Amino acid sequence: MAEARVKPRGESPFGERFGIFAECLLTGVWIAVASLGVVTYPAAFAAGARHLRRRAAHRGGGWREFAADFRSALRGGWAVGVAGWVAAGLAWVDVQAVRAGLPGGPLVGAVGLFALIGLAVAGLRAAAVWAPGERWRVLLAGAARRTVRDPAGSFLLVGGAVLTCCSALLIAPLAVPVSGAVAAAAVAVEERYRRR
Repeated sequence: MAEARVKPRGESPFGERFGIFAECLLTGVWIAVASLGVVTYPAAFAAGARHLRRRAAHRGGGWREFAADFRSALRGGWAVGVAGWVAAGLAWVDVQAVRAGLPGGPLVGAVGLFALIGLAVAGLRAAAVWAPGERWRVLLAGAARRTVRDPAGSFLLVGGAVLTCCSALLIAPLAVPVSGAVAAAAVAVEERYRRR
């Protein structure tokens, strides 16, 4: 299906940038609603990132396209969501080992925490390049390589995730639209890596 190129006439660069920022916030709301299924967050981020890529390229897109992308990404994305929760559970066990004072607990806790952060970054990077028909296993393998090869981009995504957590701690509802900004950051990091 061909997408029509849509660019408002006479729009200033400030207006265009503000429009993309507003689109990020709206996409964050869509991502939050689509993530209510607990294991659907990878598919929600993938659909959100694809929507933001369309909007940045001045191509049409809206809620219907987001919903269609979400359904398509959910086919394999739910398993990635389950794996993410399993990894988070293992990190929680590591933290409990540290708190219990077990021998080697701090080392195991640090390794577990860094592994969880690396998996989260790889997941964001995979979601940022997802397209219909892509296999999540292939996307995650490529994203894991890019996570290691592009540490600057990976640290940017960690900073975005930290910002989202801080927003949630300060004003919980603010974390909803900020998740769209994290999806936009993942898209920008992947675009930067592609152009290198």
